[in-house]
Amino acid sequence: MSTTGMRRAAVGLTALAVAAFGAVTTSPEQADARPKPVDVTLLALNDFHGNLEPPSGSSGTIAGQTAGGVEYLATHLAELRAAAKKKNTITVAAGDLIGASPLLSAAFHDEPTIEALSMAGLDYASVGNHEFDEGAAELLRIQNGGCHPVDGCADGTPYRGAGFKYLSANAFKTATGKPLLAPYAIHKVQGVKVGFIGMTLEGTPQIVSQQGVAGLTFADEADTANRYARELRRKGVETIVVLLHEGGTQAATGGINDCVGMTGPIVDIANRMDPSIDVVVSGHTHQAYNCDINGKLVTSASSFGRLVTDIDLKIDRRSGDVISAAANNVVVTRDVAKDPKQTALINRYKTVLGPVAGREVGVTSQAITRSQETLFGTSLGESPLGNLIADAQLAATDDEEGAVAALMNPGGVRADLDAGPVTYEEAFTVQPFANNLVTLDLTGAQLYCVLEQQFVTNRTLYPSATVGYVVDPNGTTGTVADPCAGTRVVRGSLTLGGTAVDTAATYRVTVNNFLAGGGDGFSALTGGTNQVTGQIDLDAFVAYLTAQSPVSAPTLDRIRTTAEVPAA
Repeated sequence: MSTTGMRRAAVGLTALAVAAFGAVTTSPEQADARPKPVDVTLLALNDFHGNLEPPSGSSGTIAGQTAGGVEYLATHLAELRAAAKKKNTITVAAGDLIGASPLLSAAFHDEPTIEALSMAGLDYASVGNHEFDEGAAELLRIQNGGCHPVDGCADGTPYRGAGFKYLSANAFKTATGKPLLAPYAIHKVQGVKVGFIGMTLEGTPQIVSQQGVAGLTFADEADTANRYARELRRKGVETIVVLLHEGGTQAATGGINDCVGMTGPIVDIANRMDPSIDVVVSGHTHQAYNCDINGKLVTSASSFGRLVTDIDLKIDRRSGDVISAAANNVVVTRDVAKDPKQTALINRYKTVLGPVAGREVGVTSQAITRSQETLFGTSLGESPLGNLIADAQLAATDDEEGAVAALMNPGGVRADLDAGPVTYEEAFTVQPFANNLVTLDLTGAQLYCVLEQQFVTNRTLYPSATVGYVVDPNGTTGTVADPCAGTRVVRGSLTLGGTAVDTAATYRVTVNNFLAGGGDGFSALTGGTNQVTGQIDLDAFVAYLTAQSPVSAPTLDRIRTTAEVPAA
């Protein structure tokens, strides 16, 4: 229950006592005899994405410090537990612990990450959208153990499953209506019950391949949280924490412990949650924030194990209510001793992985980043690395399937490339999903519709060098139901290979299978015909790096605005 509700209950009780017995006084001795509150510490993380080793480039820094790496994360967690009362500490996570992982974890279906986080003392975790990348059956294997049905136990040892409990309250088996995993857990601390509800975002089917969410239905986050909060309270639980893989973004001026101009789905979700919910540990947006939203403590620890959120709760021993809640995002610095058990785990898997990871596949003449340029005030522009990947995908399909253009989704570009030699492991970290390339037919009218849909989904498709078009910042945005109604893309400006696109003509376009299935909200791509599935996107990227080395960052001139290209 929230502190406001508790105060109201206390006021009502006092009024009744005065009416019945007159003025009530409490001596200092009686006050001291009241039970002291129970101190509970939650240590929270989110969006780890298998980053066992310290991430490189901008992904490995936060708040002006180099950060991350499970060897350091484990040490920081141990130190934070030691600073609190160890037996009163619960370690939790808000999803995407696995998926979109570097090669060291992904090559073994993320078993190394589950082993590492189990060893680091994780207790409970919600299921993120990336936990569904390989489907529901694989997620259950990750939880319960057993060798992979195709690749077996690749490191030669049995996989015993997670040493922590995944919670999934709003992912239901469509056939039965039952949750895929336990919706919540109750953890007792000195006789006080703390309830944890785990959830992923309702929109998971729009951002995960259809195979990954086959047979599942996802429910509204706030409605689900309220439903299970009521159930927990019936079981005598008054301290309720939601582990939610959905989040928001604060203004650029905000620091890791600020909440400046907070926007995003988490705001609406928290506002619709029942007052009995005290804390929301969130994720998905890879942002850091520390907020009070509608009387709830709402936190996020960025991504890749660079932060740990230290949450301190004081709980009334008699009522089980939260008296106070405070949080602090702590940087996982690399100036502490490495945890030797984590080092041994990393070295074991690196040995099994062998020399393939360090094989040089190309050279870059400069750093090539995934950062997006600003397009009329928002980060909806092109990306140097995104454009490079689109070029690679076109090169892999222009001869084989006659493709004249390629489009790449931003969520599939996961890391930067530093200047100099590029190893297979580095290329894999950039493109870890093993999506197949799909070449399909789209009419010119459908192409315009796909591009208009970018402004509905707020996601830019990175175009190959053959593509050029002009955007009008004053144009109208279509709707989810009718993205084609938008007028952001200036009609007549779209060219392929320098030739204006004819809306009635047909063109061969390459995307990955995730996009071809309508992923990231690009439903217009599902209208493509004559689909031919090609090679893995990573293989195309590696081949391009090898053939074109030394590779430079492409010029960002494929998408222009009416300010750059005035109307004729």
